[in-house]
Amino acid sequence: MRVIRVDASTATILLTEAPAPKVRDRQTSEIAKDTVSGEALMTIGVVYIDEGESSLIQVTIPESGVTDGLTVGAPVSLPGLVARPWQSVFNGRERHGIAYRATAVMPGAFQMAQAG
Repeated sequence: MRVIRVDASTATILLTEAPAPKVRDRQTSEIAKDTVSGEALMTIGVVYIDEGESSLIQVTIPESGVTDGLTVGAPVSLPGLVARPWQSVFNGRERHGIAYRATAVMPGAFQMAQAG
């Protein structure tokens, strides 16, 4: 499926869950790896606020993209943020959603309100 670039330049993104290893298989606790580089993947939780609306989302990041200085509740930056629609059938039930991925997560800044 298509990967859609997310323009987060006007958004405020707040960290809600600290980085944790992304588990590929819950029964074996196998950690997910990037299919190209083989690097371990991490997930974070954020609230994405833009144009008066907010969404809680999970974002996958390569382990090397997790920077120091992250604080839950503080703004973060997600360079290279993309969204990928997905769908699957599990136990006869169709599921679908949007998976988010970024190249890194780093401390960010609050967006300044536009003077109008």
